[in-house]
Amino acid sequence: MPKRVLSGTVVSDKGDKTVVVRVERRVKHPLYGKIIRLSKKYHAHDQDNAYRAGEQVRIEECAPISKLKTWSVIDRIGAAKAAAVEIVEGPTAEAEAAAEAAVAAVAKEAKAPKKAPVEKTVEEAPAAVETVEAAPAEEPAPVEAKEAKPPKKAPKKEPAKAPAKKAPAKAPAKKAPAKKAPAKKGKS
Repeated sequence: MPKRVLSGTVVSDKGDKTVVVRVERRVKHPLYGKIIRLSKKYHAHDQDNAYRAGEQVRIEECAPISKLKTWSVIDRIGAAKAAAVEIVEGPTAEAEAAAEAAVAAVAKEAKAPKKAPVEKTVEEAPAAVETVEAAPAEEPAPVEAKEAKPPKKAPKKEPAKAPAKKAPAKAPAKKAPAKKAPAKKGKS
């Protein structure tokens, strides 16, 4: 009897000489007709611990090796889709320079005025008249010029709760005419 061969993706290589392979298959749903993917995991024997998570492999049925392992890995079909990661301990000179430049740029933006404010000056004249002059755009406004603040708005009061709505008055129901009880015939 021929041995079954399946292909799948290694999802775990943590066990010693064992990999877990997920094999996917596509089937048509019997009632709705939609194509769906079903998957099953198989524990396969990896003698040299050569296969890593993410790799495409082919597995072949074999005699039971342990309680769960009845498959062995034949070969690799595709490599793992993992990117190399470089780990650097401590910040590098380039990273430090870039960080300092970013901090300086943020500080410069915070200090720059956004609009040319209007400067108010008070001249001592016999009639004590206030005059308003426009400040040049190049000079930053002094801090004392921002003394006048607009009045704060009064907080809004919550509307009073409306009384509970009463159900509309219904017209009195018409009563059915009362039935007259038959007169009791007494024994006389």
